Amino acid sequence: MPKVTINGKDYDTETMPKAAKDNMTNVKLCDDRILELQRDIAITQTARNTFAQALKAQLPKDA
Repeated sequence: MPKVTINGKDYDTETMPKAAKDNMTNVKLCDDRILELQRDIAITQTARNTFAQALKAQLPKDA
């Protein structure tokens, strides 16, 4: 019997109501999406920093 621990309590997933299983699946999907978005933010921030450095290097030094 597969079990899942939620808030420190173990639950048997085979005896969970369908609605609870559906919500558990949705929580997992949301967690996965959050991780994907966090990776996208990290990549975008890195690119932004690179562009900002390139811009700074291209500006006149005497301004």
